[in-house]
Amino acid sequence: MRILVVDDDEKIARMLHRGLTFEGHKTKVASTGDHALQLAAQTSYDLVILDVVMPGLDGIAVCRRLRAADAALPILMLTARDQVEDRVIGLDAGADDYLIKPFAYEELLARVRALLRRRDATENVVLRFADLSLDTKSWRVRRSNREVDALSRTEFDLLAFLMRHPDQVLQREQILTHVWGFDFEGQTNVLDVYIGYLRRKLEMDGETRLIHTVRGVGYVLREE
Repeated sequence: MRILVVDDDEKIARMLHRGLTFEGHKTKVASTGDHALQLAAQTSYDLVILDVVMPGLDGIAVCRRLRAADAALPILMLTARDQVEDRVIGLDAGADDYLIKPFAYEELLARVRALLRRRDATENVVLRFADLSLDTKSWRVRRSNREVDALSRTEFDLLAFLMRHPDQVLQREQILTHVWGFDFEGQTNVLDVYIGYLRRKLEMDGETRLIHTVRGVGYVLREE
């Protein structure tokens, strides 16, 4: 796989380049946001590991531009900021996952593997529930006759998982493990953030709610 590492910390960039290359990936390193965008314009990458804080064009701006160019590109964001609002900003910018510095290299590899698995899980299936349809090949989602606003890869995977289990209450841990590819430790609101994103896009024209919260358990896709 082709992986682009974007980090101005030379020590971290060198470590990631060496480790990912050892894992068999073709790895390029950029130390600035502008350089990262240049490399992304020249080569199609399978995954981007992106630091948030960099001189000049920061990781948030780079993430937005990468996501605008490729809705399916997996982006793993690295950040030293551990506040919830900082992580939400990264997710809003289009990141699929985030990792707080300092991190264990083994955890980074696990998240890289999970994102790449999701990228390769290509299917040609149209899922349907109520007036909602999701095409796994074209990445198109429709609600009745309305085309739903473009979904990020994580939003798409989350909605597809819910649509494969209609009327079934899914526990938070089940969803996090399947969609994000690993078990979260401690408390996280990343799932709630993405459920909010989906609800806004699916209910934009006043449509009835399909994704319901089951307090203390998780979420369920059902008509009410």
